[in-house]
Amino acid sequence: MANIITLILIVNMIISFYIVFRHQRSVATSWAWLIILLIFPVAGFIIYGFIGRGISKENLFAINKQKHISLDKVNKMQAYSLEKIFSNDTSHKAIQLIKYFNNQKEAPLSKNNAIEIYTDNQSNFQKIFNDMQNAHHTINVEYYSFMNDQLGNKFLNLLIDKAKNGIKVRIIFDPWGSLGTKLSWFKPLIKVGGEVIPFITSQNNIKKYRINYHMHRKIVVIDGKIAWTGGYNIGDQYIGHNKKFGYWRDTNIRLVGPAALLLQERFVMDWNASNDYKHTIKFSDLLFPKCNNDPYNTNHSTVQVVNDGPDKEVPYLRNGMIKLMMMAKESIWIQTPYLIPDDPMIATWVTAATSGVDVRIMIPCMPDHIGIYRATEWYANYLMNMGIKIYIYEKGFLHAKTVTIDNDFSTVGSMNQDYRSYLLNFEDEIIIYDNTITKQLKDIFKHDMCECYQLTPTITERWSKWLKFKQAFARMFSPFL
Repeated sequence: MANIITLILIVNMIISFYIVFRHQRSVATSWAWLIILLIFPVAGFIIYGFIGRGISKENLFAINKQKHISLDKVNKMQAYSLEKIFSNDTSHKAIQLIKYFNNQKEAPLSKNNAIEIYTDNQSNFQKIFNDMQNAHHTINVEYYSFMNDQLGNKFLNLLIDKAKNGIKVRIIFDPWGSLGTKLSWFKPLIKVGGEVIPFITSQNNIKKYRINYHMHRKIVVIDGKIAWTGGYNIGDQYIGHNKKFGYWRDTNIRLVGPAALLLQERFVMDWNASNDYKHTIKFSDLLFPKCNNDPYNTNHSTVQVVNDGPDKEVPYLRNGMIKLMMMAKESIWIQTPYLIPDDPMIATWVTAATSGVDVRIMIPCMPDHIGIYRATEWYANYLMNMGIKIYIYEKGFLHAKTVTIDNDFSTVGSMNQDYRSYLLNFEDEIIIYDNTITKQLKDIFKHDMCECYQLTPTITERWSKWLKFKQAFARMFSPFL
């Protein structure tokens, strides 16, 4: 019996090393998986089979074969607007970053946009509802979480009414982020002409044995003219109607202008990747209307719409964010619900802080996923000891995903500061080259600081040994939390 157990352990070890090191991945990820496979013989392989392997070849092909159908049109509309430089436009300070993000011709610089920032839950959703109510042709919705609750039903019922009135309504959702919400819940919308599909990576998961790749985007586009993105999903907790979280602090932005077309295209590409050929969307002027690009209008914001996911060979968005942060001369202020950065991002923050840059990171005071929060606490303590200021938001749950660099650049989108957003999720991020919007986001950060306490060595010294053990243990599994 002992010989059989020994043989099993030896075979388990050999197969574990083969599985982990036959694919190119980070050292941290390799060792994390090796620990799982060695500590949990047999069971570890089952876990790896579901969440450890790369994105399926079928999904990768479907995603990568999609062709851009509106970038040429956006570029043509922008051609004559680039000559006019408004005082709030800071894009001239970031030429190399702009070139990096547009290296694959996927993220053109978009000028003459109007941006509104929303941090109040009620105002945010009321404005989204108003925009959808005023739709004339199309409403395209893409959310990680779409819950069957009070807000979710209100949202769905509005879409049903619009579909009854001839508006073309489409929804993409991620079933893993919308647990408890089945496709059958959308049937009333489908019956009146709406279309609903799960994102491609959530289709046939049992057959393909991949459950680790999520569509984390949050996008609403109305008539190709108005677009929303940020941190909010659709569910009662996002308006503070969940006792566990209480007040929900998030950030969304409303875009009017050419940037809306870029988010529209992102939706179309995700839709086409998730559908068969008969149901794909083709280019039309209703989906991609010509924008009023008068350089003397009141829409002065310059942005890039950046999308990323595990279909790319390198962490494109993560690397671009590092380049953005390396341009900081005075400050880097970050809000994130999950703080589980990889080594390159940590090195960026520590190098900046050591160089005299004011690096501040704001995180929530409570977990929504306990293991993730314990790892977040470990990194918060580590970064604090490296000279980075960590602020703990106490008013409720902080879910905002924002970055400001000096008074020049800022970002709002779906990207968290963690391995999952860097490597596993499909994300969207708005890079904003506008000192007026950046100052607004910095003022919001300052206001939020009034609801925070700063992490200090005195506080962490009072943490129990058991808590510190849980933090260290959770940190070991950072690459796939």
